[in-house]
Amino acid sequence: MQALKQWPDARGRFGEFGGRFVPETLHAALTQLEEQYRAVAQDEEFQAELRSELKDFSGRPTPLTRATRLEKAWGGPRIWLKREDLNHTGSHKLNNCLGQVLLARRLGKKRIIAETGAGQHGVATATVCARYGLPCVVYMGAEDVRRQALNVYRMRLLGAEVRPVESGAKTLKDATNEAMRDWVATVDSTHYIIGSVVGPHPFPMMVRDFQSVIGEEVKEQLGRLPDRVIACVGGGSNAAGIFYPFVEDESVKLVGVEAGGLSSEIGEHCRSLSAGSPGILHGARTYLLQTEGQVSATHSLSAGLDYPGVGPEHSFWKDSGRVIYESVGDKDAIKAFQEVARCEGIIAALESSHAYAWASQNAGKFPDEKDWVICSSGRGDKDVAEVERLTEEVNS
Repeated sequence: MQALKQWPDARGRFGEFGGRFVPETLHAALTQLEEQYRAVAQDEEFQAELRSELKDFSGRPTPLTRATRLEKAWGGPRIWLKREDLNHTGSHKLNNCLGQVLLARRLGKKRIIAETGAGQHGVATATVCARYGLPCVVYMGAEDVRRQALNVYRMRLLGAEVRPVESGAKTLKDATNEAMRDWVATVDSTHYIIGSVVGPHPFPMMVRDFQSVIGEEVKEQLGRLPDRVIACVGGGSNAAGIFYPFVEDESVKLVGVEAGGLSSEIGEHCRSLSAGSPGILHGARTYLLQTEGQVSATHSLSAGLDYPGVGPEHSFWKDSGRVIYESVGDKDAIKAFQEVARCEGIIAALESSHAYAWASQNAGKFPDEKDWVICSSGRGDKDVAEVERLTEEVNS
Protein backbone atom coordinates (compact mmCIF):
# COMPACT_ATOMS: atom_id res chain seq x y z
CA MET A 1 0.00 0.00 0.00
CA GLN A 2 1.23 3.49 -0.80
CA ALA A 3 1.97 5.70 2.21
CA LEU A 4 -1.46 7.33 2.35
CA LYS A 5 -0.63 9.51 5.36
CA GLN A 6 2.00 11.48 3.42
CA TRP A 7 -0.65 13.44 1.53
CA PRO A 8 -1.31 16.19 0.52
CA ASP A 9 1.73 17.13 -1.55
CA ALA A 10 3.33 20.57 -1.77
CA ARG A 11 0.54 21.81 -4.06
CA GLY A 12 -2.16 20.68 -1.66
CA ARG A 13 -3.08 17.71 -3.87
CA PHE A 14 -4.20 14.24 -2.84
CA GLY A 15 -3.15 12.55 -6.06
CA GLU A 16 -5.22 14.37 -8.71
CA PHE A 17 -7.61 15.81 -6.13
CA GLY A 18 -7.53 18.91 -3.93
CA GLY A 19 -5.48 21.95 -4.85
CA ARG A 20 -6.45 25.61 -4.77
CA PHE A 21 -8.92 26.87 -7.39
CA VAL A 22 -9.92 30.26 -6.02
CA PRO A 23 -10.00 33.96 -6.99
CA GLU A 24 -6.61 35.69 -6.95
CA THR A 25 -7.72 37.76 -3.95
CA LEU A 26 -7.71 34.63 -1.76
CA HIS A 27 -4.31 33.19 -2.69
CA ALA A 28 -2.32 35.37 -0.27
CA ALA A 29 -4.71 34.60 2.60
CA LEU A 30 -4.56 30.86 1.91
CA THR A 31 -0.77 30.93 1.71
CA GLN A 32 -0.62 32.79 5.02
CA LEU A 33 -3.08 30.33 6.56
CA GLU A 34 -1.02 27.35 5.38
CA GLU A 35 2.22 28.82 6.68
CA GLN A 36 0.69 29.64 10.07
CA TYR A 37 -0.96 26.23 10.33
CA ARG A 38 2.27 24.39 9.58
CA ALA A 39 3.99 26.51 12.23
CA VAL A 40 1.42 25.84 14.96
CA ALA A 41 1.40 22.14 14.11
CA GLN A 42 4.95 22.11 15.53
CA ASP A 43 4.30 24.70 18.26
CA GLU A 44 3.99 23.01 21.64
CA GLU A 45 2.41 26.08 23.25
CA PHE A 46 -0.39 26.12 20.65
CA GLN A 47 -0.88 22.36 20.87
CA ALA A 48 -1.00 22.48 24.67
CA GLU A 49 -3.67 25.21 24.54
CA LEU A 50 -5.70 23.16 22.07
CA ARG A 51 -5.40 20.01 24.19
CA SER A 52 -6.52 21.99 27.23
CA GLU A 53 -9.57 23.36 25.41
CA LEU A 54 -10.48 19.92 24.06
CA LYS A 55 -10.29 18.46 27.57
CA ASP A 56 -11.65 21.19 29.83
CA PHE A 57 -14.12 22.99 27.54
CA SER A 58 -15.13 20.35 24.99
CA GLY A 59 -15.07 17.37 27.36
CA ARG A 60 -12.73 15.03 25.50
CA PRO A 61 -12.04 12.21 25.31
CA THR A 62 -15.52 11.12 24.27
CA PRO A 63 -16.48 7.58 25.35
CA LEU A 64 -16.21 4.43 23.27
CA THR A 65 -19.45 2.66 24.19
CA ARG A 66 -20.23 -1.00 23.54
CA ALA A 67 -23.74 -1.38 22.08
CA THR A 68 -24.76 -4.81 23.35
CA ARG A 69 -28.44 -4.58 22.43
CA LEU A 70 -27.62 -3.59 18.85
CA GLU A 71 -25.25 -6.55 18.73
CA LYS A 72 -28.13 -8.82 19.69
CA ALA A 73 -30.49 -7.21 17.17
CA TRP A 74 -28.02 -7.28 14.29
CA GLY A 75 -25.91 -10.37 14.94
CA GLY A 76 -22.25 -10.39 13.94
CA PRO A 77 -19.36 -8.53 15.58
CA ARG A 78 -19.04 -6.52 18.75
CA ILE A 79 -20.38 -3.02 18.09
CA TRP A 80 -18.53 -0.03 19.52
CA LEU A 81 -19.85 3.52 19.27
CA LYS A 82 -17.48 6.48 19.23
CA ARG A 83 -19.67 8.98 21.05
CA GLU A 84 -19.05 12.31 19.36
CA ASP A 85 -22.66 13.11 20.26
CA LEU A 86 -21.36 13.57 23.82
CA ASN A 87 -18.82 16.20 22.76
CA HIS A 88 -19.79 19.71 23.88
CA THR A 89 -22.35 21.24 21.46
CA GLY A 90 -23.45 17.72 20.48
CA SER A 91 -21.17 16.69 17.62
CA HIS A 92 -17.62 16.31 16.36
CA LYS A 93 -17.70 19.82 14.85
CA LEU A 94 -16.26 21.52 17.93
CA ASN A 95 -12.91 19.71 17.50
CA ASN A 96 -12.23 21.64 14.29
CA CYS A 97 -13.77 24.93 15.45
CA LEU A 98 -11.56 25.11 18.53
CA GLY A 99 -8.45 24.51 16.44
CA GLN A 100 -9.43 27.06 13.83
CA VAL A 101 -10.47 29.81 16.25
CA LEU A 102 -7.12 29.52 18.04
CA LEU A 103 -5.45 29.75 14.63
CA ALA A 104 -7.55 32.77 13.66
CA ARG A 105 -6.37 34.55 16.79
CA ARG A 106 -2.75 33.86 15.79
CA LEU A 107 -3.54 35.40 12.39
CA GLY A 108 -5.03 38.49 13.99
CA LYS A 109 -8.44 37.99 12.37
CA LYS A 110 -11.21 39.76 14.29
CA ARG A 111 -14.32 38.39 12.55
CA ILE A 112 -15.45 34.80 11.93
CA ILE A 113 -17.78 33.41 9.28
CA ALA A 114 -19.01 29.88 8.66
CA GLU A 115 -21.44 27.85 6.60
CA THR A 116 -23.73 25.22 8.06
CA GLY A 117 -26.19 22.58 6.91
CA ALA A 118 -27.62 20.70 9.88
CA GLY A 119 -26.55 23.58 12.09
CA GLN A 120 -24.07 21.62 14.21
CA HIS A 121 -21.06 23.36 12.66
CA GLY A 122 -22.83 26.68 13.00
CA VAL A 123 -23.51 26.01 16.68
CA ALA A 124 -19.90 24.97 17.25
CA THR A 125 -18.62 28.09 15.48
CA ALA A 126 -20.99 30.34 17.44
CA THR A 127 -19.84 28.63 20.63
CA VAL A 128 -16.13 29.28 20.11
CA CYS A 129 -16.86 32.85 19.04
CA ALA A 130 -18.81 33.41 22.24
CA ARG A 131 -15.95 31.91 24.24
CA TYR A 132 -13.37 34.23 22.65
CA GLY A 133 -15.53 37.32 22.15
CA LEU A 134 -15.48 37.37 18.34
CA PRO A 135 -18.32 38.50 16.04
CA CYS A 136 -19.75 35.62 14.05
CA VAL A 137 -21.87 35.30 10.89
CA VAL A 138 -23.24 31.91 9.90
CA TYR A 139 -24.65 31.30 6.40
CA MET A 140 -27.41 28.69 6.26
CA GLY A 141 -29.72 27.65 3.43
CA ALA A 142 -33.31 28.77 3.99
CA GLU A 143 -34.55 25.16 3.70
CA ASP A 144 -32.10 24.12 6.42
CA VAL A 145 -33.20 27.08 8.56
CA ARG A 146 -36.71 25.61 8.37
CA ARG A 147 -35.81 22.01 9.17
CA GLN A 148 -33.17 22.83 11.80
CA ALA A 149 -35.01 25.52 13.77
CA LEU A 150 -33.58 24.37 17.12
CA ASN A 151 -29.99 24.92 15.99
CA VAL A 152 -30.87 28.30 14.47
CA TYR A 153 -32.12 29.45 17.87
CA ARG A 154 -29.03 28.03 19.58
CA MET A 155 -26.73 29.99 17.24
CA ARG A 156 -28.63 33.22 17.84
CA LEU A 157 -28.67 32.58 21.58
CA LEU A 158 -24.86 32.31 21.44
CA GLY A 159 -24.68 35.72 19.74
CA ALA A 160 -24.19 34.70 16.11
CA GLU A 161 -25.92 36.34 13.17
CA VAL A 162 -27.61 33.65 11.07
CA ARG A 163 -28.05 34.70 7.43
CA PRO A 164 -30.60 32.56 5.54
CA VAL A 165 -29.61 31.88 1.92
CA GLU A 166 -32.51 31.94 -0.54
CA SER A 167 -30.59 31.06 -3.72
CA GLY A 168 -30.39 27.68 -5.44
CA ALA A 169 -31.76 24.73 -3.49
CA LYS A 170 -31.42 26.76 -0.26
CA THR A 171 -29.20 24.11 1.35
CA LEU A 172 -25.54 23.56 2.27
CA LYS A 173 -23.98 24.15 -1.16
CA ASP A 174 -25.71 27.51 -1.41
CA ALA A 175 -24.69 28.50 2.11
CA THR A 176 -21.08 27.65 1.23
CA ASN A 177 -21.30 29.78 -1.92
CA GLU A 178 -22.43 32.80 0.11
CA ALA A 179 -19.75 32.29 2.76
CA MET A 180 -17.10 32.15 0.04
CA ARG A 181 -18.40 35.43 -1.44
CA ASP A 182 -18.24 37.08 1.98
CA TRP A 183 -14.68 35.86 2.50
CA VAL A 184 -13.51 37.19 -0.87
CA ALA A 185 -14.85 40.64 0.09
CA THR A 186 -13.55 40.71 3.69
CA VAL A 187 -10.47 38.49 3.67
CA ASP A 188 -8.20 41.03 5.40
CA SER A 189 -10.24 40.97 8.61
CA THR A 190 -12.18 37.71 8.41
CA HIS A 191 -11.35 34.06 8.99
CA TYR A 192 -13.64 31.50 7.37
CA ILE A 193 -14.04 28.42 9.56
CA ILE A 194 -14.92 25.82 6.92
CA GLY A 195 -16.84 23.03 8.60
CA SER A 196 -15.70 20.00 6.65
CA VAL A 197 -12.70 18.56 4.80
CA VAL A 198 -13.65 20.54 1.69
CA GLY A 199 -12.55 23.76 0.04
CA PRO A 200 -9.14 24.97 -1.14
CA HIS A 201 -5.85 23.85 0.39
CA PRO A 202 -5.00 23.93 3.31
CA PHE A 203 -8.58 23.49 4.64
CA PRO A 204 -9.02 19.76 3.82
CA MET A 205 -5.68 18.91 5.45
CA MET A 206 -6.23 21.22 8.41
CA VAL A 207 -9.78 20.11 9.21
CA ARG A 208 -8.76 16.44 8.88
CA ASP A 209 -5.91 16.97 11.33
CA PHE A 210 -8.11 18.71 13.90
CA GLN A 211 -10.68 15.92 13.58
CA SER A 212 -8.11 13.10 13.79
CA VAL A 213 -8.43 13.22 17.56
CA ILE A 214 -11.48 10.98 17.02
CA GLY A 215 -9.58 8.07 15.49
CA GLU A 216 -6.57 8.56 17.77
CA GLU A 217 -8.82 8.18 20.81
CA VAL A 218 -10.45 5.06 19.35
CA LYS A 219 -7.04 3.40 18.99
CA GLU A 220 -6.18 4.15 22.58
CA GLN A 221 -9.59 3.26 24.02
CA LEU A 222 -10.08 -0.04 22.19
CA GLY A 223 -6.51 -1.13 22.82
CA ARG A 224 -6.41 -3.16 19.61
CA LEU A 225 -7.24 -2.62 15.97
CA PRO A 226 -10.92 -2.99 15.05
CA ASP A 227 -11.85 -5.02 12.01
CA ARG A 228 -13.98 -2.26 10.52
CA VAL A 229 -14.66 1.46 11.05
CA ILE A 230 -17.88 2.98 9.70
CA ALA A 231 -18.83 6.65 9.35
CA CYS A 232 -21.29 8.77 7.40
CA VAL A 233 -19.94 10.98 4.62
CA GLY A 234 -21.31 14.31 3.39
CA GLY A 235 -18.37 16.65 3.11
CA GLY A 236 -16.71 13.99 5.23
CA SER A 237 -15.04 15.52 8.30
CA ASN A 238 -16.15 12.99 10.93
CA ALA A 239 -15.21 10.17 8.55
CA ALA A 240 -11.81 11.69 7.77
CA GLY A 241 -11.20 12.22 11.47
CA ILE A 242 -11.90 8.62 12.44
CA PHE A 243 -10.39 7.05 9.28
CA TYR A 244 -7.10 8.93 9.05
CA PRO A 245 -5.31 7.31 12.02
CA PHE A 246 -6.17 3.90 10.50
CA VAL A 247 -5.33 4.43 6.82
CA GLU A 248 -2.00 2.61 7.05
CA ASP A 249 -3.41 -0.23 9.16
CA GLU A 250 -4.20 -2.57 6.28
CA SER A 251 -6.24 -5.00 8.36
CA VAL A 252 -8.81 -2.33 9.24
CA LYS A 253 -11.61 -1.97 6.68
CA LEU A 254 -12.97 1.56 6.33
CA VAL A 255 -16.55 2.22 5.15
CA GLY A 256 -17.97 5.64 4.29
CA VAL A 257 -21.75 5.86 4.00
CA GLU A 258 -23.29 8.49 1.74
CA ALA A 259 -26.90 9.69 1.60
CA GLY A 260 -28.82 7.56 -0.89
CA GLY A 261 -31.86 9.83 -0.53
CA LEU A 262 -35.04 8.80 -2.35
CA SER A 263 -33.64 6.98 -5.41
CA SER A 264 -30.70 6.75 -7.81
CA GLU A 265 -32.19 9.47 -10.03
CA ILE A 266 -30.28 12.74 -10.43
CA GLY A 267 -31.49 15.23 -7.84
CA GLU A 268 -32.77 12.58 -5.44
CA HIS A 269 -29.56 11.58 -3.64
CA CYS A 270 -26.12 12.81 -2.46
CA ARG A 271 -23.94 9.93 -3.67
CA SER A 272 -20.99 12.06 -4.80
CA LEU A 273 -18.42 9.26 -4.63
CA SER A 274 -20.47 6.37 -5.96
CA ALA A 275 -22.37 8.31 -8.65
CA GLY A 276 -20.33 11.49 -9.26
CA SER A 277 -17.35 12.41 -11.40
CA PRO A 278 -14.23 14.57 -10.85
CA GLY A 279 -14.63 18.33 -11.16
CA ILE A 280 -14.08 21.60 -9.31
CA LEU A 281 -16.29 22.53 -6.36
CA HIS A 282 -15.69 25.24 -3.76
CA GLY A 283 -12.03 25.65 -4.60
CA ALA A 284 -10.88 22.05 -4.93
CA ARG A 285 -10.89 19.20 -7.43
CA THR A 286 -12.96 16.33 -6.12
CA TYR A 287 -15.80 13.98 -6.94
CA LEU A 288 -19.11 15.80 -7.29
CA LEU A 289 -22.56 15.37 -8.74
CA GLN A 290 -22.73 17.24 -12.02
CA THR A 291 -24.58 17.24 -15.32
CA GLU A 292 -22.94 18.76 -18.41
CA GLY A 293 -20.56 20.74 -16.23
CA GLN A 294 -23.26 22.11 -13.91
CA VAL A 295 -23.53 21.07 -10.27
CA SER A 296 -26.56 18.81 -9.89
CA ALA A 297 -29.43 19.19 -7.49
CA THR A 298 -29.27 16.89 -4.46
CA HIS A 299 -31.57 15.47 -1.82
CA SER A 300 -31.19 13.98 1.63
CA LEU A 301 -33.49 14.16 4.63
CA SER A 302 -30.25 14.83 6.53
CA ALA A 303 -29.24 18.48 6.14
CA GLY A 304 -25.61 17.74 7.03
CA LEU A 305 -25.26 15.24 4.17
CA ASP A 306 -27.18 17.30 1.61
CA TYR A 307 -24.12 18.40 -0.38
CA PRO A 308 -23.15 17.65 -4.01
CA GLY A 309 -19.44 17.03 -3.36
CA VAL A 310 -17.02 15.52 -0.89
CA GLY A 311 -13.61 16.24 0.60
CA PRO A 312 -10.77 15.66 -1.89
CA GLU A 313 -8.97 13.19 0.37
CA HIS A 314 -12.06 10.98 0.31
CA SER A 315 -11.87 11.11 -3.50
CA PHE A 316 -8.25 10.00 -3.25
CA TRP A 317 -9.12 7.20 -0.82
CA LYS A 318 -11.87 6.03 -3.17
CA ASP A 319 -9.58 5.84 -6.19
CA SER A 320 -6.78 4.20 -4.17
CA GLY A 321 -9.24 1.58 -2.94
CA ARG A 322 -8.43 2.27 0.70
CA VAL A 323 -12.00 3.20 1.68
CA ILE A 324 -15.23 1.56 0.52
CA TYR A 325 -18.03 4.05 -0.10
CA GLU A 326 -21.64 2.91 -0.12
CA SER A 327 -25.00 4.58 0.45
CA VAL A 328 -28.18 4.32 2.53
CA GLY A 329 -31.55 5.82 1.63
CA ASP A 330 -33.83 8.09 3.63
CA LYS A 331 -36.21 5.37 4.81
CA ASP A 332 -33.42 3.13 6.11
CA ALA A 333 -31.81 6.08 7.91
CA ILE A 334 -35.10 6.84 9.69
CA LYS A 335 -35.47 3.17 10.61
CA ALA A 336 -31.96 3.17 12.10
CA PHE A 337 -32.66 6.47 13.92
CA GLN A 338 -35.60 4.77 15.65
CA GLU A 339 -33.83 1.45 16.27
CA VAL A 340 -30.78 3.00 17.91
CA ALA A 341 -33.01 5.07 20.19
CA ARG A 342 -35.01 2.03 21.30
CA CYS A 343 -32.09 -0.38 21.64
CA GLU A 344 -29.42 1.86 23.16
CA GLY A 345 -31.17 4.96 24.52
CA ILE A 346 -29.24 7.14 22.06
CA ILE A 347 -31.02 9.66 19.84
CA ALA A 348 -28.46 9.88 17.05
CA ALA A 349 -28.23 12.55 14.37
CA LEU A 350 -29.78 11.66 11.03
CA GLU A 351 -26.28 11.97 9.57
CA SER A 352 -24.96 9.28 11.93
CA SER A 353 -28.08 7.20 11.34
CA HIS A 354 -26.84 6.49 7.80
CA ALA A 355 -23.76 4.80 9.28
CA TYR A 356 -25.92 2.87 11.75
CA ALA A 357 -28.22 1.77 8.93
CA TRP A 358 -25.34 0.39 6.85
CA ALA A 359 -24.03 -1.49 9.90
CA SER A 360 -27.47 -2.98 10.64
CA GLN A 361 -27.78 -4.22 7.05
CA ASN A 362 -24.30 -5.76 6.88
CA ALA A 363 -23.35 -6.90 10.40
CA GLY A 364 -24.17 -10.55 9.73
CA LYS A 365 -22.25 -10.76 6.46
CA PHE A 366 -18.72 -10.91 7.89
CA PRO A 367 -18.54 -13.80 10.40
CA ASP A 368 -14.75 -13.56 10.83
CA GLU A 369 -14.84 -9.92 12.00
CA LYS A 370 -14.91 -9.34 15.77
CA ASP A 371 -14.98 -5.58 16.38
CA TRP A 372 -16.74 -2.79 14.49
CA VAL A 373 -16.53 0.89 15.42
CA ILE A 374 -19.28 3.27 14.30
CA CYS A 375 -18.70 7.02 14.50
CA SER A 376 -21.78 8.42 16.22
CA SER A 377 -20.97 11.84 14.84
CA GLY A 378 -23.72 13.86 16.51
CA ARG A 379 -26.87 13.84 18.58
CA GLY A 380 -30.33 13.95 17.06
CA ASP A 381 -32.24 16.51 19.14
CA LYS A 382 -32.17 18.76 16.06
CA ASP A 383 -33.79 16.05 13.93
CA VAL A 384 -36.65 14.84 16.15
CA ALA A 385 -39.27 17.25 14.80
CA GLU A 386 -38.30 16.54 11.17
CA VAL A 387 -38.39 12.76 11.71
CA GLU A 388 -41.79 13.10 13.39
CA ARG A 389 -43.08 15.14 10.44
CA LEU A 390 -41.72 12.69 7.85
CA THR A 391 -43.05 9.68 9.75
CA GLU A 392 -46.52 11.22 9.95
CA GLU A 393 -46.42 11.89 6.19
CA VAL A 394 -45.55 8.26 5.47
CA ASN A 395 -48.28 6.97 7.80
CA SER A 396 -51.01 9.38 6.62
